[in-house]
Amino acid sequence: MASTRRPNTIVLRLTMPAVAVAVALTAMTAPSPAFAQEGILRRWSLRDLFLPRREPRIDPYIYEEPQVRPRKTIRKAPRKPKAAAVSKPAEPAVPVVEKLPDARVVLVIGDFLGAGIAEGLSTVFAENAKIRIVDKTSGSSGFVRDDYYNWPEKAQELIAQEKPAVVVVMLGSNDRQQMRVGENREPAMSPAWMKEYTARAEQFAKTLSDTKVPFLWIGMPAFKSSKMSTDMLAFNDIYRTVTEASGKEFVDVWDGFVDENGAFVTSGPDINGQPVRLRSDDGINVTRAGKRKLAFYAEKPLNKLLGITPQGTEVAVPASLPQATPGELNVPVNIDRTVPVSLSDPELDGGTELMGGQAAAPGDPNSPGGKLVVQGVAPAAPPGRADDFSWPPKKLPVSPGSETTTAIKR
Repeated sequence: MASTRRPNTIVLRLTMPAVAVAVALTAMTAPSPAFAQEGILRRWSLRDLFLPRREPRIDPYIYEEPQVRPRKTIRKAPRKPKAAAVSKPAEPAVPVVEKLPDARVVLVIGDFLGAGIAEGLSTVFAENAKIRIVDKTSGSSGFVRDDYYNWPEKAQELIAQEKPAVVVVMLGSNDRQQMRVGENREPAMSPAWMKEYTARAEQFAKTLSDTKVPFLWIGMPAFKSSKMSTDMLAFNDIYRTVTEASGKEFVDVWDGFVDENGAFVTSGPDINGQPVRLRSDDGINVTRAGKRKLAFYAEKPLNKLLGITPQGTEVAVPASLPQATPGELNVPVNIDRTVPVSLSDPELDGGTELMGGQAAAPGDPNSPGGKLVVQGVAPAAPPGRADDFSWPPKKLPVSPGSETTTAIKR
């Protein structure tokens, strides 16, 4: 029997390692439950052979794919409104009153800048029923293209039609272009061009003067282009010359649209000193505040021509008042004159009268001044003066008919 059992024992001993190897190979090749369920890669060890995991738990040997974590929502604090974003209070609407039928007319002629000052003057006189602003400007006009718009002829027609009390002129911004002089086309700002341009400005000023209507000529402001600003300065010199030669007033607005160095500015102080935008982005046109500032420069000389006082009332000079000739002053006949008083004390030099009266001879050693200089003896202080140290205090002399009063009477 022993011989019959030995082969079985040998077979059993041989098969046990084979079974163990097969089980190990099966464990290595067969997918683990975690791999089958999760589809992830697991590192194998002997621990998986003898101690299989029955409960799912975190395994440090598992290479997990990076998971996308949900982004945290960060709530930002509400932004504080910037100071610049604060809306400015709307400008109060200017009440417009109905003009009287006999209201005096202020005729505004010129180019697109003239239209701007007409708008500003309309705001100035919006509450004045006795003044009407009439805008008869032509935006693209000037002195160069007289074939397009001849201002000497048009101005004469407009004055005869509107019968204004005052004419306001502002033009010249369109004149930086070629001009036909005779049979030639002269470039802008050339000597021949400047000569012809000055002649046309003189003709225009003479036409206005012949109508016997007072006028104001408003100068050109600075522009963004430095070359254009230089040409405008030359134009202003011509306008000033022809205006003053006609006995009228030229209004210079240049300083209102430049900085302290004379350079062009887009923004600047308005009529109340508050910083505002005066010019548009192109550096040529003016904003609403800029138009009001142009009118601010023309307002004072215009009121003088219209006879309007700073309080807004109109005054008329009576014809009965005597009119003084140029260079002569009307002085009243009876004038109470006060004789000048010397700054030094008259008694110090021995005098008792005011300047012009008889005084002691200079250098008299017996005079109070001589005693002070030679002997060092000061004159006695009069009663009541600050350097009167006598005790008891001396009484002030009382003039006849006067009464002694005190500050407080009980």
